[in-house]
Amino acid sequence: MTNDLTEITVVGGDKTGLVANVTTLLFERGINVEDIDQAVRDGVFRMTLHADTSEMVCTESTLRDALSDLGADLGVDIQVRFPTDRETRRIAALVTKESHCLEALLQARADGGLDAEIAVVIGNHDDLEPLADAYDVPFVDVGDETGVPDEDHLLEVLDDYDVDLVALARFIRILSPEVVFRYEDRIINVHPSLLPAFPGAKAYRQAKEEGVRIAGVTAHYVTTDLDQGPIISQRVFDVPDDASVEELRERGQPLEAAAFLEAIRLHLDDAVSSHRGRTSLRESADAEDYQLGLSGDAEAAHPDGPVDDLDSALRNAPESPSVPDPADD
Repeated sequence: MTNDLTEITVVGGDKTGLVANVTTLLFERGINVEDIDQAVRDGVFRMTLHADTSEMVCTESTLRDALSDLGADLGVDIQVRFPTDRETRRIAALVTKESHCLEALLQARADGGLDAEIAVVIGNHDDLEPLADAYDVPFVDVGDETGVPDEDHLLEVLDDYDVDLVALARFIRILSPEVVFRYEDRIINVHPSLLPAFPGAKAYRQAKEEGVRIAGVTAHYVTTDLDQGPIISQRVFDVPDDASVEELRERGQPLEAAAFLEAIRLHLDDAVSSHRGRTSLRESADAEDYQLGLSGDAEAAHPDGPVDDLDSALRNAPESPSVPDPADD
């Protein structure tokens, strides 16, 4: 969807009539629905709707209030993001204990290489609070003593800071549909494998145990299916025969940060679109501005053959040597 459409999300307990109630309210106010997508997971209903509000017969604040009141009546949460709301570009970084992706994100912002504000760092442990403090970014701990996050508190913090994008900077927890559905296509994670290979925990160990020669990392949009969201960018590295899991991690972590940052930039630049589980560069994006996958040197090292082309193979074949005809003897 283009950025000139208004996005409306509805999240709550599944019940009859939710779609009809919301779309009727929009129709009555002269709003044209351009796209609508809905799903139910673990009893939680989610609807994401994109609409043209350029000719609506009410103000933005009036529509917000009407949808909020409707949500209260239906027992669901309804959020509205108008095109002008997206100029804010505020990121929440979610972290656990690994610092490399958060450090790269904070440094990119400090160097002017990131067109967004790091509004808050949210952790399920407080280990990285000193790093957030060093960059003068608020830190909020939403985890209990075992690191289990309080998702109600998490959602409150995201709302308080008016977050546009949720960046999982090695946040080692699975988010429930209650969170994912509210930030559909606005949560980016980095995973230490070449997805769809080796999803879930201990990906470097999985790669080591399977004996792969090439390993890598993946930045992707988060969905309710673990590590199966649309892939945005990837990086790869060689795996030596005798490499330990820790050595794989050391090779992978700088690439995690690189793929993570590129995915965030692609999102902020509105350079990538997501449809049916896949991402693609928009026509307006310049592919040369992004690496996406292999580096230029790796691309150049690709062999240019063989190619399964029979016509070409026959043209390039040497002429068959002439064989004497027995009748000539």
